[in-house]
Amino acid sequence: MLAFNPRDPAFIANPYPFYSQLRALMPVWKDPTGRIILTRYDDANMLVRDRRFGKFFSDPEALLRRFGPTAMQEPAVVELSHMMLTQDPPDHSRLRGLVTKVFTARKMEDMRPFIQRLTDRLLDKVERQGEMDAIRDLAFPLPMLVICELLGIPEEDRGNFVNGSASGGVLLNPVVPTREELDRANQGTRNSEIYFEKLFELRRKEPRDDLLTLLVQAEEAGDRLTPEELRANTTLLFGAGHETTVNLIGNGLWSLHKNPSQWAAIRDDPPLIPNAVEEILRYESPVQMVARMASEPVDFGGAAIEPGTPIIALLGAANRDPAEYADPDRMDVTRERLKPLSFGGGIHFCIGAQLARIEAEVVFSTLLRRMPNMKLAEPNTPKWRESFTLRGLTTLPVTWTATRH
Repeated sequence: MLAFNPRDPAFIANPYPFYSQLRALMPVWKDPTGRIILTRYDDANMLVRDRRFGKFFSDPEALLRRFGPTAMQEPAVVELSHMMLTQDPPDHSRLRGLVTKVFTARKMEDMRPFIQRLTDRLLDKVERQGEMDAIRDLAFPLPMLVICELLGIPEEDRGNFVNGSASGGVLLNPVVPTREELDRANQGTRNSEIYFEKLFELRRKEPRDDLLTLLVQAEEAGDRLTPEELRANTTLLFGAGHETTVNLIGNGLWSLHKNPSQWAAIRDDPPLIPNAVEEILRYESPVQMVARMASEPVDFGGAAIEPGTPIIALLGAANRDPAEYADPDRMDVTRERLKPLSFGGGIHFCIGAQLARIEAEVVFSTLLRRMPNMKLAEPNTPKWRESFTLRGLTTLPVTWTATRH
Protein backbone atom coordinates (compact mmCIF):
# COMPACT_ATOMS: atom_id res chain seq x y z
CA MET A 1 0.00 0.00 0.00
CA LEU A 2 1.28 3.47 -0.90
CA ALA A 3 2.07 5.80 1.99
CA PHE A 4 2.34 9.56 1.64
CA ASN A 5 4.37 10.80 4.61
CA PRO A 6 5.53 14.41 4.11
CA ARG A 7 7.44 14.24 7.42
CA ASP A 8 9.70 11.36 6.35
CA PRO A 9 13.28 12.74 5.98
CA ALA A 10 13.94 10.29 3.13
CA PHE A 11 10.86 11.56 1.28
CA ILE A 12 11.86 15.20 1.85
CA ALA A 13 15.38 14.45 0.59
CA ASN A 14 14.06 12.97 -2.66
CA PRO A 15 10.29 12.86 -3.23
CA TYR A 16 10.55 12.21 -6.96
CA PRO A 17 10.66 8.38 -6.97
CA PHE A 18 7.43 8.35 -4.93
CA TYR A 19 5.86 10.85 -7.31
CA SER A 20 6.77 8.68 -10.28
CA GLN A 21 5.40 5.54 -8.65
CA LEU A 22 2.16 7.24 -7.63
CA ARG A 23 1.66 8.79 -11.07
CA ALA A 24 2.14 5.39 -12.72
CA LEU A 25 -0.09 3.41 -10.34
CA MET A 26 -2.78 5.87 -9.19
CA PRO A 27 -2.50 9.31 -10.79
CA VAL A 28 -5.76 10.31 -9.06
CA TRP A 29 -5.30 8.81 -5.62
CA LYS A 30 -7.67 8.94 -2.67
CA ASP A 31 -5.37 8.66 0.33
CA PRO A 32 -6.41 7.11 3.68
CA THR A 33 -7.54 10.53 4.98
CA GLY A 34 -10.00 10.97 2.10
CA ARG A 35 -7.98 13.59 0.24
CA ILE A 36 -7.50 13.36 -3.52
CA ILE A 37 -3.83 13.50 -4.55
CA LEU A 38 -3.01 14.56 -8.13
CA THR A 39 0.34 13.93 -9.86
CA ARG A 40 -0.29 14.54 -13.57
CA TYR A 41 0.48 17.89 -15.18
CA ASP A 42 -2.90 18.32 -16.88
CA ASP A 43 -4.81 17.52 -13.67
CA ALA A 44 -2.70 19.90 -11.56
CA ASN A 45 -3.01 22.62 -14.20
CA MET A 46 -6.78 22.23 -14.18
CA LEU A 47 -6.92 22.39 -10.38
CA VAL A 48 -5.05 25.70 -10.10
CA ARG A 49 -6.96 27.40 -12.94
CA ASP A 50 -10.55 26.14 -12.67
CA ARG A 51 -12.91 28.29 -10.56
CA ARG A 52 -14.76 25.16 -9.41
CA PHE A 53 -11.93 24.60 -6.94
CA GLY A 54 -11.64 27.04 -4.06
CA LYS A 55 -9.75 27.61 -0.82
CA PHE A 56 -12.66 27.60 1.66
CA PHE A 57 -10.55 28.88 4.55
CA SER A 58 -13.43 31.10 5.63
CA ASP A 59 -15.31 27.95 6.64
CA PRO A 60 -14.69 27.32 10.37
CA GLU A 61 -15.53 23.63 9.91
CA ALA A 62 -12.75 23.28 7.33
CA LEU A 63 -10.29 24.95 9.68
CA LEU A 64 -11.27 22.64 12.53
CA ARG A 65 -10.78 19.59 10.31
CA ARG A 66 -7.43 20.91 9.12
CA PHE A 67 -5.90 22.21 12.37
CA GLY A 68 -7.86 20.50 15.16
CA PRO A 69 -10.39 21.65 17.78
CA THR A 70 -8.31 24.66 18.93
CA ALA A 71 -7.98 26.10 15.40
CA MET A 72 -9.85 29.32 16.07
CA GLN A 73 -7.80 30.00 19.21
CA GLU A 74 -4.46 29.69 17.38
CA PRO A 75 -3.20 33.17 16.36
CA ALA A 76 -1.25 31.76 13.40
CA VAL A 77 -4.31 29.92 12.04
CA VAL A 78 -6.57 32.94 12.49
CA GLU A 79 -4.03 35.12 10.70
CA LEU A 80 -3.73 32.58 7.88
CA SER A 81 -7.52 32.68 7.40
CA HIS A 82 -7.32 36.45 6.65
CA MET A 83 -4.62 36.18 3.97
CA MET A 84 -5.53 36.54 0.31
CA LEU A 85 -3.64 33.28 -0.23
CA THR A 86 -6.50 31.47 1.50
CA GLN A 87 -9.43 33.53 0.22
CA ASP A 88 -11.94 33.00 -2.57
CA PRO A 89 -13.66 35.76 -4.56
CA PRO A 90 -14.93 38.35 -3.85
CA ASP A 91 -12.60 38.83 -0.86
CA HIS A 92 -9.61 37.50 -2.78
CA SER A 93 -10.29 39.91 -5.66
CA ARG A 94 -10.53 42.88 -3.28
CA LEU A 95 -7.34 41.99 -1.40
CA ARG A 96 -5.26 41.15 -4.45
CA GLY A 97 -6.45 44.26 -6.25
CA LEU A 98 -4.83 46.39 -3.56
CA VAL A 99 -1.32 45.13 -4.23
CA THR A 100 -1.30 44.38 -7.96
CA LYS A 101 -0.54 48.04 -8.71
CA VAL A 102 2.79 47.61 -6.89
CA PHE A 103 3.69 44.31 -8.59
CA THR A 104 3.35 45.51 -12.19
CA ALA A 105 5.76 44.19 -14.80
CA ARG A 106 7.24 47.68 -15.25
CA LYS A 107 7.84 48.23 -11.55
CA MET A 108 9.39 44.80 -11.09
CA GLU A 109 11.76 45.37 -14.00
CA ASP A 110 12.65 48.76 -12.52
CA MET A 111 13.87 46.86 -9.43
CA ARG A 112 16.60 45.10 -11.45
CA PRO A 113 19.36 47.71 -10.87
CA PHE A 114 18.62 47.70 -7.12
CA ILE A 115 18.76 43.88 -7.09
CA GLN A 116 22.07 43.99 -8.97
CA ARG A 117 23.59 46.42 -6.46
CA LEU A 118 22.48 44.25 -3.56
CA THR A 119 23.87 41.11 -5.16
CA ASP A 120 27.24 42.73 -5.79
CA ARG A 121 27.34 44.12 -2.26
CA LEU A 122 26.68 40.69 -0.75
CA LEU A 123 29.32 39.05 -2.94
CA ASP A 124 31.85 41.79 -2.16
CA LYS A 125 31.75 40.58 1.46
CA VAL A 126 32.80 37.03 0.62
CA GLU A 127 34.58 37.04 -2.73
CA ARG A 128 38.13 37.15 -1.39
CA GLN A 129 37.38 34.30 1.05
CA GLY A 130 36.91 31.79 -1.77
CA GLU A 131 33.98 30.20 0.06
CA MET A 132 30.53 30.95 1.45
CA ASP A 133 27.28 29.39 2.53
CA ALA A 134 25.24 30.30 -0.53
CA ILE A 135 22.01 30.25 1.51
CA ARG A 136 23.17 32.30 4.51
CA ASP A 137 25.34 34.74 2.57
CA LEU A 138 23.32 35.24 -0.63
CA ALA A 139 20.09 33.34 -1.28
CA PHE A 140 18.50 34.33 2.04
CA PRO A 141 19.56 37.98 2.53
CA LEU A 142 18.99 39.11 -1.08
CA PRO A 143 15.22 38.49 -1.37
CA MET A 144 14.80 39.56 2.26
CA LEU A 145 16.33 42.96 1.50
CA VAL A 146 14.32 43.26 -1.72
CA ILE A 147 10.96 42.70 -0.02
CA CYS A 148 12.00 45.04 2.81
CA GLU A 149 12.59 47.71 0.16
CA LEU A 150 9.22 47.11 -1.50
CA LEU A 151 7.29 47.10 1.77
CA GLY A 152 9.12 50.12 3.12
CA ILE A 153 10.76 48.56 6.17
CA PRO A 154 13.24 51.12 7.59
CA GLU A 155 16.87 50.41 6.74
CA GLU A 156 17.88 50.36 10.39
CA ASP A 157 15.50 47.42 10.99
CA ARG A 158 16.49 45.31 7.99
CA GLY A 159 19.50 43.70 9.64
CA ASN A 160 17.21 42.01 12.17
CA PHE A 161 15.35 40.28 9.34
CA VAL A 162 18.47 39.42 7.32
CA ASN A 163 20.00 37.68 10.34
CA GLY A 164 16.88 35.57 10.89
CA SER A 165 15.91 32.33 9.21
CA ALA A 166 13.19 30.99 6.93
CA SER A 167 10.05 29.97 8.82
CA GLY A 168 9.25 26.94 6.68
CA GLY A 169 5.54 27.63 6.18
CA VAL A 170 4.55 24.82 8.55
CA LEU A 171 0.82 25.63 8.32
CA LEU A 172 0.93 25.02 4.57
CA ASN A 173 2.11 21.43 4.93
CA PRO A 174 -0.47 18.69 4.19
CA VAL A 175 -0.26 17.23 7.70
CA VAL A 176 -1.73 18.45 10.98
CA PRO A 177 0.95 20.54 12.73
CA THR A 178 2.25 19.32 16.07
CA ARG A 179 1.62 21.33 19.22
CA GLU A 180 5.26 22.44 19.15
CA GLU A 181 4.97 23.59 15.53
CA LEU A 182 1.79 25.52 16.30
CA ASP A 183 3.39 27.16 19.32
CA ARG A 184 6.35 28.32 17.21
CA ALA A 185 4.02 29.61 14.50
CA ASN A 186 1.90 31.43 17.08
CA GLN A 187 4.95 33.08 18.61
CA GLY A 188 6.15 34.17 15.20
CA THR A 189 2.71 35.65 14.50
CA ARG A 190 2.75 37.60 17.77
CA ASN A 191 6.25 38.91 17.13
CA SER A 192 5.42 40.09 13.63
CA GLU A 193 2.19 41.72 14.83
CA ILE A 194 4.06 43.72 17.46
CA TYR A 195 6.64 44.94 14.96
CA PHE A 196 4.25 45.74 12.12
CA GLU A 197 1.70 47.50 14.35
CA LYS A 198 4.41 50.02 15.27
CA LEU A 199 5.31 50.40 11.60
CA PHE A 200 1.66 50.85 10.58
CA GLU A 201 1.36 53.69 13.08
CA LEU A 202 4.52 55.28 11.69
CA ARG A 203 3.20 55.09 8.13
CA ARG A 204 -0.10 56.67 9.21
CA LYS A 205 1.87 59.65 10.50
CA GLU A 206 4.59 59.60 7.82
CA PRO A 207 3.26 58.12 4.56
CA ARG A 208 5.80 57.14 1.92
CA ASP A 209 5.86 55.68 -1.58
CA ASP A 210 5.87 52.06 -0.43
CA LEU A 211 3.58 49.08 -0.16
CA LEU A 212 2.96 49.45 3.59
CA THR A 213 1.65 53.00 3.12
CA LEU A 214 -0.68 51.79 0.37
CA LEU A 215 -2.08 49.06 2.63
CA VAL A 216 -2.43 51.37 5.64
CA GLN A 217 -4.33 53.90 3.56
CA ALA A 218 -6.63 51.13 2.30
CA GLU A 219 -7.32 50.09 5.89
CA GLU A 220 -8.05 53.69 6.88
CA ALA A 221 -10.56 53.91 4.02
CA GLY A 222 -12.66 51.48 6.09
CA ASP A 223 -14.30 49.33 3.43
CA ARG A 224 -11.20 48.11 1.57
CA LEU A 225 -9.12 46.38 4.25
CA THR A 226 -9.91 45.40 7.84
CA PRO A 227 -7.26 45.70 10.58
CA GLU A 228 -7.00 41.90 10.67
CA GLU A 229 -6.49 41.77 6.89
CA LEU A 230 -3.88 44.53 7.09
CA ARG A 231 -1.80 42.53 9.57
CA ALA A 232 -2.29 39.18 7.85
CA ASN A 233 -1.53 40.33 4.31
CA THR A 234 1.51 42.35 5.35
CA THR A 235 2.84 39.15 6.93
CA LEU A 236 1.92 37.20 3.79
CA LEU A 237 3.66 39.62 1.42
CA PHE A 238 6.72 39.70 3.65
CA GLY A 239 6.95 35.91 3.92
CA ALA A 240 5.97 35.05 0.36
CA GLY A 241 8.24 37.79 -0.92
CA HIS A 242 11.34 35.99 0.26
CA GLU A 243 10.55 32.34 1.15
CA THR A 244 10.10 30.95 -2.35
CA THR A 245 12.86 33.12 -3.84
CA VAL A 246 15.36 31.84 -1.28
CA ASN A 247 14.47 28.33 -2.42
CA LEU A 248 14.50 29.18 -6.12
CA ILE A 249 18.04 30.53 -5.85
CA GLY A 250 19.27 27.81 -3.50
CA ASN A 251 17.63 24.94 -5.39
CA GLY A 252 18.94 26.42 -8.61
CA LEU A 253 22.54 26.60 -7.45
CA TRP A 254 22.29 23.07 -6.08
CA SER A 255 20.77 21.67 -9.27
CA LEU A 256 23.15 23.48 -11.62
CA HIS A 257 26.19 22.30 -9.71
CA LYS A 258 24.93 18.73 -9.34
CA ASN A 259 24.63 18.86 -13.12
CA PRO A 260 27.88 20.67 -13.98
CA SER A 261 27.25 20.50 -17.72
CA GLN A 262 24.24 22.77 -17.11
CA TRP A 263 26.30 25.30 -15.15
CA ALA A 264 28.81 25.24 -18.01
CA ALA A 265 26.00 25.70 -20.54
CA ILE A 266 24.78 28.98 -19.03
CA ARG A 267 28.36 30.11 -18.37
CA ASP A 268 29.16 29.68 -22.05
CA ASP A 269 25.81 31.09 -23.23
CA PRO A 270 24.45 33.64 -20.69
CA PRO A 271 21.29 34.41 -22.74
CA LEU A 272 20.16 30.92 -21.65
CA ILE A 273 19.81 32.09 -18.04
CA PRO A 274 16.09 33.05 -18.17
CA ASN A 275 15.28 29.64 -19.65
CA ALA A 276 17.48 28.00 -17.03
CA VAL A 277 15.39 29.66 -14.32
CA GLU A 278 12.25 28.10 -15.82
CA GLU A 279 13.96 24.70 -15.91
CA ILE A 280 14.96 25.07 -12.25
CA LEU A 281 11.35 25.87 -11.40
CA ARG A 282 10.31 22.69 -13.19
CA TYR A 283 13.12 20.43 -12.02
CA GLU A 284 13.33 21.39 -8.33
CA SER A 285 10.18 23.39 -7.60
CA PRO A 286 10.38 25.72 -4.57
CA VAL A 287 6.67 25.01 -3.95
CA GLN A 288 5.82 21.31 -4.05
CA MET A 289 2.04 21.33 -3.61
CA VAL A 290 -1.15 23.36 -3.58
CA ALA A 291 -4.49 22.49 -2.02
CA ARG A 292 -8.04 23.25 -3.10
CA MET A 293 -11.56 21.99 -2.38
CA ALA A 294 -14.20 21.05 -4.92
CA SER A 295 -17.27 23.29 -4.88
CA GLU A 296 -19.30 20.98 -7.14
CA PRO A 297 -19.10 17.43 -8.54
CA VAL A 298 -16.17 17.09 -10.93
CA ASP A 299 -14.39 14.36 -12.85
CA PHE A 300 -10.63 13.83 -12.78
CA GLY A 301 -9.47 11.21 -15.26
CA GLY A 302 -12.56 9.10 -14.72
CA ALA A 303 -12.60 9.59 -10.93
CA ALA A 304 -15.76 11.27 -9.62
CA ILE A 305 -14.98 13.93 -6.99
CA GLU A 306 -17.74 15.03 -4.62
CA PRO A 307 -18.24 18.64 -3.44
CA GLY A 308 -16.27 19.46 -0.29
CA THR A 309 -13.50 16.97 -1.12
CA PRO A 310 -10.01 18.32 -0.33
CA ILE A 311 -7.66 17.99 -3.29
CA ILE A 312 -3.86 18.26 -3.34
CA ALA A 313 -1.87 18.77 -6.51
CA LEU A 314 1.75 17.70 -6.15
CA LEU A 315 3.39 20.37 -8.30
CA GLY A 316 6.79 18.71 -8.03
CA ALA A 317 5.24 15.60 -9.58
CA ALA A 318 3.28 17.50 -12.24
CA ASN A 319 6.43 19.33 -13.32
CA ARG A 320 8.09 15.96 -13.96
CA ASP A 321 5.19 14.33 -15.78
CA PRO A 322 6.63 12.41 -18.78
CA ALA A 323 3.41 13.12 -20.67
CA GLU A 324 4.36 16.82 -20.57
CA TYR A 325 8.17 16.73 -20.59
CA ALA A 326 10.42 14.18 -22.28
CA ASP A 327 13.03 12.65 -19.97
CA PRO A 328 11.62 14.70 -17.08
CA ASP A 329 14.15 13.63 -14.43
CA ARG A 330 17.00 15.10 -16.48
CA MET A 331 17.89 18.76 -16.02
CA ASP A 332 18.19 20.56 -19.35
CA VAL A 333 18.54 24.36 -19.41
CA THR A 334 17.90 24.32 -23.18
CA ARG A 335 14.54 22.56 -22.78
CA GLU A 336 11.81 24.17 -24.89
CA ARG A 337 8.14 25.01 -24.16
CA LEU A 338 8.63 25.21 -20.42
CA LYS A 339 5.49 26.00 -18.45
CA PRO A 340 6.20 24.85 -14.88
CA LEU A 341 3.33 25.06 -12.39
CA SER A 342 5.60 26.17 -9.55
CA PHE A 343 3.95 29.60 -9.24
CA GLY A 344 0.44 28.14 -9.37
CA GLY A 345 -2.09 29.47 -11.83
CA GLY A 346 -5.43 31.17 -12.25
CA ILE A 347 -6.50 33.83 -9.78
CA HIS A 348 -3.93 32.64 -7.22
CA PHE A 349 -0.93 32.81 -9.58
CA CYS A 350 2.02 34.07 -7.52
CA ILE A 351 1.93 37.85 -7.56
CA GLY A 352 5.69 38.04 -7.11
CA ALA A 353 6.63 35.52 -9.81
CA GLN A 354 8.32 38.06 -12.07
CA LEU A 355 10.28 39.54 -9.18
CA ALA A 356 11.52 36.09 -8.13
CA ARG A 357 12.60 35.35 -11.70
CA ILE A 358 14.51 38.64 -11.94
CA GLU A 359 16.30 37.99 -8.63
CA ALA A 360 17.35 34.51 -9.76
CA GLU A 361 18.51 35.78 -13.15
CA VAL A 362 20.63 38.49 -11.52
CA VAL A 363 22.17 36.06 -9.02
CA PHE A 364 23.11 33.43 -11.60
CA SER A 365 24.47 35.94 -14.11
CA THR A 366 26.52 37.71 -11.44
CA LEU A 367 27.97 34.48 -10.03
CA LEU A 368 28.89 33.30 -13.52
CA ARG A 369 30.67 36.57 -14.15
CA ARG A 370 32.43 36.88 -10.80
CA MET A 371 32.86 33.26 -9.68
CA PRO A 372 32.60 31.08 -12.81
CA ASN A 373 34.57 28.19 -11.24
CA MET A 374 32.26 27.86 -8.24
CA LYS A 375 31.79 24.31 -6.92
CA LEU A 376 29.79 22.56 -4.20
CA ALA A 377 31.87 22.06 -1.06
CA GLU A 378 29.69 19.14 0.11
CA PRO A 379 28.19 17.68 -3.08
CA ASN A 380 26.74 14.53 -1.52
CA THR A 381 25.17 15.82 1.70
CA PRO A 382 22.42 18.34 0.93
CA LYS A 383 20.60 19.60 4.01
CA TRP A 384 16.93 20.06 3.14
CA ARG A 385 14.51 22.03 5.27
CA GLU A 386 11.95 19.94 7.15
CA SER A 387 9.10 21.59 5.28
CA PHE A 388 7.65 19.57 2.41
CA THR A 389 5.46 22.24 0.82
CA LEU A 390 8.24 24.83 0.62
CA ARG A 391 11.21 22.86 -0.67
CA GLY A 392 14.63 24.32 -0.01
CA LEU A 393 18.04 23.88 1.56
CA THR A 394 19.07 25.06 5.01
CA THR A 395 22.70 25.44 3.97
CA LEU A 396 24.73 25.21 0.76
CA PRO A 397 28.53 25.55 1.18
CA VAL A 398 30.30 26.49 -2.06
CA THR A 399 33.91 27.27 -2.95
CA TRP A 400 35.72 29.03 -5.80
CA THR A 401 39.17 30.24 -6.68
CA ALA A 402 39.34 33.88 -5.65
CA THR A 403 40.77 35.94 -8.50
CA ARG A 404 39.86 39.55 -7.63
CA HIS A 405 42.01 41.62 -5.26
